[in-house]
Amino acid sequence: MRMVFGLVLLLGLALAGGAVYLVQGYLGQTQAQLAAERAVREKLGPLVEVYVVKTQKNYGDPLTPDDVQTIYWQQSALPEGIFTVSAEKPLFPENADKPRFVMRQMEAFEPILAVKVTEPGEDAGLTQRLSKGMRAFAIKVDVASGVSGFLHPTDHVDIYWTGTASGGGSEMTRLIESAVKIIAVDQSAEGDRSGSAMIARTVTVEASPEQVARLAQAQVTGRLALSLVGAGDTAVEGLVEVDNQSLLGIQQQEVVRAEPQRVCTIKTRKGADVVEIPIACTN
Repeated sequence: MRMVFGLVLLLGLALAGGAVYLVQGYLGQTQAQLAAERAVREKLGPLVEVYVVKTQKNYGDPLTPDDVQTIYWQQSALPEGIFTVSAEKPLFPENADKPRFVMRQMEAFEPILAVKVTEPGEDAGLTQRLSKGMRAFAIKVDVASGVSGFLHPTDHVDIYWTGTASGGGSEMTRLIESAVKIIAVDQSAEGDRSGSAMIARTVTVEASPEQVARLAQAQVTGRLALSLVGAGDTAVEGLVEVDNQSLLGIQQQEVVRAEPQRVCTIKTRKGADVVEIPIACTN
């Protein structure tokens, strides 16, 4: 009987020791995980609750409270103009009876920025895309002059004019505006590039009042063509002009007129006739 009690006691002590070992291991693992999480939190810093869209939103779509949700975002990496829950300027003001509208396409769970939405009740028109002091000007294009339909809003283009100068002569082509921003293609101001190329009939660009006057004059006196500018490229400086002669490499030769040769003579009489005899000119 004593042997049975001894075996039970030994078994109990073994089980207790195993349980203590497992608990110590679990506690050590948990403490390590907590320490790692604490280190990550200290590295990230404070988190802020921000608004994101639940699904993809396109240009012109209304934005309502049902379209958004909140997530936590690192405070030290907040983009400029982001809407947070604790912001002084809320995404949905209490006294606003009309929704905001989307001005730029947003993907699902993308943070909502002030530059991508309108003010409450404000229309998502071209006026919201124009910089201060700039104007919108529409240019007629076709498959050739419109870069085969591969133009999208926010692209930049060089504008070339082809026509005849007021003084007459052969046609010429000149770069009249460089790196002009496109704000709409036909009636669309959406910059989505996922679709196939579409041949546009008009391209609306952002221009200063002086540029608008130049483009309007160029459009009625000749033909305009657009050239797509690469991303990050700069405007072209200086005169860019080509006419038929420079295109074909024809160089005008200057006509040199030869001065008439001076002839000196003396007159002498032979009988009834007067004869002129050439002599060397002395001066």
